Amino acid sequence: MMKLAAGEPINLFEGDGFKGFGKLGLENESAFNADTIFTKFISSAIGLITVIAIIWFIFIFITGAIGFISSGGDKNAIESSRKKIMNGLIGFMIVVLGIFIIKLIGTLIGLPDILNFPAMFSNLVGVDVN
Repeated sequence: MMKLAAGEPINLFEGDGFKGFGKLGLENESAFNADTIFTKFISSAIGLITVIAIIWFIFIFITGAIGFISSGGDKNAIESSRKKIMNGLIGFMIVVLGIFIIKLIGTLIGLPDILNFPAMFSNLVGVDVN
């Protein structure tokens, strides 16, 4: 309480703490390139989609398991719950394996660095963008 009364700042986080998006989150000038920002954005989006897919799979799995347990021997309810669990599992595997599918498609169409945007753009244009 003495720190608050004296007006001293309280460090709530170790290290740098929170950082903002855009110019406020990028302290050094070399990191403020369009390709770097785009790569960070895509990486964050893929991570967010993966987390949402995991949460959705857990929800679908639990509701399917509850439906399976509460089916009472009804074959239609058991089949419906089994389909729900399998569809959730297939969807989750597609999301997890999506990065490998994208890399495979990139290799098949002749862009082996499809997930490395600066390298892909320099290969397409023929000029180093850095």
